[in-house]
Amino acid sequence: MIETILQVTLAVASVGLAVFCVVLARRLRRLNDLETGLGGAIAVMAAEVDRLEKAIIAARDEAKSASEALAAEVARSRNERAHWDLRRKIVDAAAPAAPAHAGARRLRKRAEHADA
Repeated sequence: MIETILQVTLAVASVGLAVFCVVLARRLRRLNDLETGLGGAIAVMAAEVDRLEKAIIAARDEAKSASEALAAEVARSRNERAHWDLRRKIVDAAAPAAPAHAGARRLRKRAEHADA
């Protein structure tokens, strides 16, 4: 009698577990569906992450090239400023010794305007 009760209980439990497994399998299938389930959402997010990584790399490269160009412009402008300072010093040094004529005055005025 007890053996029969245990076998019936075991059979009922097995049927219950079988139903649970079927329900779980259906839910997992729906969850992993690439069109409507979580699998599709994960696939879309992975594609967006790839797209954003490429955009970040492109922006980083563009910023790097822009900063290099800016550094080159700054260096060029510093060299030009040093050149203008040297010209102004030459004009200032030559001004008292040379006669003050219109050409020397124009050079001094140009040097003064370049400093401003």
